[in-house]
Amino acid sequence: MTALSFQEAREAVIQVARAKGQKPEREEVALGQAWGRVLAVKVGADRDDPPLDRALRDGFALRSADTPGTLELIGELRAGAIYPDELPPRQALQIMTGAPVPPGADAVLMVEHAVVEGRTLRVDTVVEPGAHVNPRGCQAKRGDVVLRAGTRLGYAEVAMLASAGVSQVVVYRKPRVAILPTGDELVEVTRRPLAHQVRNSNSWSLAAQVERAGGVPVLLPTAPDELERTAELIGEGLKNDLLLIAGGVSAGHYDVVEAALTRRSTELCFDGVLIQPGRPLLFGRAPEKLFFGLPGNPISTMVCFELFARAAVELLGGQNEPFLPLLESVLTEGFQHAPGLTRFLPARLSADGSQVTPVAWRGSTDVAAVCRANCFLVAAADRPAYQAGKRIRVLPR
Repeated sequence: MTALSFQEAREAVIQVARAKGQKPEREEVALGQAWGRVLAVKVGADRDDPPLDRALRDGFALRSADTPGTLELIGELRAGAIYPDELPPRQALQIMTGAPVPPGADAVLMVEHAVVEGRTLRVDTVVEPGAHVNPRGCQAKRGDVVLRAGTRLGYAEVAMLASAGVSQVVVYRKPRVAILPTGDELVEVTRRPLAHQVRNSNSWSLAAQVERAGGVPVLLPTAPDELERTAELIGEGLKNDLLLIAGGVSAGHYDVVEAALTRRSTELCFDGVLIQPGRPLLFGRAPEKLFFGLPGNPISTMVCFELFARAAVELLGGQNEPFLPLLESVLTEGFQHAPGLTRFLPARLSADGSQVTPVAWRGSTDVAAVCRANCFLVAAADRPAYQAGKRIRVLPR
């Protein structure tokens, strides 16, 4: 197979994940547990929003036709109260933000623009009809769809559910994502590794990324560099919605993952992407389940998940659109890279996002460098040099 570009590979993952066409099962959770879940049914407004004309500012409710002029102040209206009568001509009510505008009034004069002398309000300018008033139903009419199925629920969406009176939320079941580390050099986190060994960090970083993407991580035992056992563990992993294999996908003599996959009636969609880190990435299906063969170096694993596997987790969880938060910022330092590959380089984004500084690193095993970074620079494959002061795409971490 020919290695795909970054964009081609991402589109292939999205297309294959969508082509499965089968939405996950639904379940019901309490509103307090809905954050981060994917909504499985549309939600409509159960009443007009706002249900009455509502003041947008602290000030004075009045008839715009009475301005300019001198009006009689006849009382006060706070949020949570209602004025039972129609406001008579040449009269005004002091009103607080959020309070319902009384019948007869059609505008609010901001308190900063008012002159009050005892029970008299002097208005020196014309107040336009509708000034500082949210009319009934301007945000949503009763029955309007305010949240669509397939929406991931953030804090704003949770507020919308609460506003619509939804206390029990129908969401999609989270996809189960098996994580299979490979390699004879791996030992568990609790063991002290010998000089030629490394602790298994990929299972734990991937588990964190899977949870953030809305999945349930299922950690499998480490597969040795041995074909039969690797094929057996791949079979276990394919019982889940998605399988992530970390390591064993390069061209080395003991990289047996691709051979093991062929024993499970798998179909490869691609077996390489023109990126760094992460070039020897595999993606395919087997036959109803999807899998990724991620490069084993920790930074390669992290980057490939964010660029490709995260989209699959989100789509398998019922989300309508996968999320890739590419931003733009201004470089504080220039750099060069060899063209031909899209490179993802650790960097530090300023607090306001306006500037980004490359972080020195020692390649795709340098987890410490990525911990000093909070994003990755996205260096285009066809642009070998970037100068300080120029804009560059950034992938937050």
